[in-house]
Amino acid sequence: MAKKFNLKGYEALKTSLAEVAGANEINVYFSGSKSDAGVSWCPDCVTAEPHVLAAVDKFAKDSVFMYVDVGDRPFWKDMKNPFRTDKDIHIQVIPTLIRWKAQQRLEGDQCEKSDLLEMFFTDD
Repeated sequence: MAKKFNLKGYEALKTSLAEVAGANEINVYFSGSKSDAGVSWCPDCVTAEPHVLAAVDKFAKDSVFMYVDVGDRPFWKDMKNPFRTDKDIHIQVIPTLIRWKAQQRLEGDQCEKSDLLEMFFTDD
């Protein structure tokens, strides 16, 4: 079973990445922040989340999975926010799922597709 983290913001992500630096596989999912009712302001994130979480439970057995809240809509839309400018992260859309320090990446509606998620988690 994957070791799971729920993180809010850039600094929490950087801190947690440092803590698990020796892990074999680190997968990071970026999503818009959620309201008190638990619903993200990002409709694409709402659609993709159950697919991503199901794939993590099914395929990401011996790994680290980080669910990262990138903030509210105005923060996300700022082209200078650290999720967009950090050379190791450099995401342009949410939702985005990346394999840390590797080439694997799913963006937008790709995160809803079960076949792509399976390949993401099972291909080395």
